[in-house]
Amino acid sequence: MENLLDLMRSRRSVRQYTDEKISDENIKKILSAALLAPSGHSKYPCEFIVVKNSETLEKMSHCRVNVAKMLTQAAAAVVVIADTEKSDTVVEDSAVAMMNMELMATSLGIGNCWIQVRNRPAENNLPSEEYLREILKFPKNFMCQSILSLGIAAKQPRQRELEKLNFSKIHEEIF
Repeated sequence: MENLLDLMRSRRSVRQYTDEKISDENIKKILSAALLAPSGHSKYPCEFIVVKNSETLEKMSHCRVNVAKMLTQAAAAVVVIADTEKSDTVVEDSAVAMMNMELMATSLGIGNCWIQVRNRPAENNLPSEEYLREILKFPKNFMCQSILSLGIAAKQPRQRELEKLNFSKIHEEIF
């Protein structure tokens, strides 16, 4: 990528993957990007569960109604959790860590998609967070914000066009 804006234009949600694996080195780079994310008051409440096991990914694909099916094809997933006893900025910190991972994965040519978990229902009508807690065994004091699915894109999405951005949403000085 030539610059950060080009990288951001290239970051698109990818929901179909090939069978190709992702190297441990690239997964470590994606996780490093998450760990480099800023955190409110430098509390760093986020932790990450990396899942590569296809049976577990298949179970996780039911954590949302018709939204997480790409996990059955994914090479890996990163579940973003945060310790609610450690910070009151867990939602914000989790979102920033997720965005860092999305950008790093894109820069490495790895397709990815953010799957929202917080405040969403699973297929079995449990809250998505509780459904995942049963599978992944994270403690009750940890909130689950989201999952990042990872895989080699079956089809390369087009970059977004800067000319099509809605600059009318930008206000100067006052609304």
